[in-house]
Amino acid sequence: MKNKQKIFIVDDEPDILELVAINLEKAGFLTSKYEEAQPMLDSLPKELPDLIILDLMLPDADGFDVCKQLRANSQYKDIPIIMLTAKSEEMDRVLGLEFGADDYVVKPFSPRELVARVKAILRRGTSTATEQSIIEIGDSLSIDTQKYEVKVQNTTVNLTSTEFKLLYLLAKRPGWVYSRNQILDYLWGNDKIVIDRTIDVHIRNLRDKLGIAGKMIKNVRGVGYKLEQ
Repeated sequence: MKNKQKIFIVDDEPDILELVAINLEKAGFLTSKYEEAQPMLDSLPKELPDLIILDLMLPDADGFDVCKQLRANSQYKDIPIIMLTAKSEEMDRVLGLEFGADDYVVKPFSPRELVARVKAILRRGTSTATEQSIIEIGDSLSIDTQKYEVKVQNTTVNLTSTEFKLLYLLAKRPGWVYSRNQILDYLWGNDKIVIDRTIDVHIRNLRDKLGIAGKMIKNVRGVGYKLEQ
């Protein structure tokens, strides 16, 4: 029997916690609920979740800081994060993605939409496993889809699950131009309810993390993006 995936939910509103947990459990997930950030962080050494749903405004911490802290830790950096918040301004969404979140859901939200986004993100971790195992681009970039590992000049680069999937899409067909809509479809499929700016933010983060290899990701004005050797 397949093990159920575990979701940590961090939100200081008990009603929101319960609503999210009930809907995720109906969808077949296990959940752990936290009203503050620190108890969740304290539980990570004992149990790693498959995904974290993180509120931005918590009593004991800023969600952006928690996200940044998780991304800086080698043990927790690969855990997908969905930010759940009442902050609806585009800049807040962009900041969330820049701090390493995989997705951003604004309150009030549809529980069905949130569950769909959780499923979409978790699918990304396995969808490349049966395809080409090692992709090498030029002399500097190597992508191992089995180990979920990216190296630039033999140095491992830490990417979020969304950044990895985006890089894989571009790298499996070097020179091929993907429109923003094609990228959105690939990353979110029918579950996508995101803004075009999201792709630009993920591309910028990806370029920064790849360093010298980031120059291979080209913007084709008015069309989209490609990876060029």
